[in-house]
Amino acid sequence: QVQLVESGGGLVQAGGSLRLSCAVSGRTFSSYAMGWFRQAPGKEREFVAAINWSGGSTYYADSVKGRFTIVRDNAKDTLYLQMNSLKPEDTAVYYCATSASTTVVVPSWEYDYWGQGTQVTVSS
Repeated sequence: QVQLVESGGGLVQAGGSLRLSCAVSGRTFSSYAMGWFRQAPGKEREFVAAINWSGGSTYYADSVKGRFTIVRDNAKDTLYLQMNSLKPEDTAVYYCATSASTTVVVPSWEYDYWGQGTQVTVSS
């Protein structure tokens, strides 16, 4: 059974930083692309960042480019999202997801397993 468990969310002031983690079990982590998505209240889930199987290729939403960094540690079966210069509009539940693809994947329907989400709240 594939499981994804996010952690690291919380309350932070605007301009601050957080690092989210996503621990994966039940799948050969190093073989598959991973991604981060978020969903704000009253809004649809949106793509944030994605990374290929090796970590050598990444892709970001324009809204987070230059502020967020997605990395993976294949030795620890863990995905990370380093979030800097946080803004109130970054407030959302953040989800990690794994895809059956090895290359960077953007559409949410390309991801087959999801975590339960972790809340990030940025105060102004």
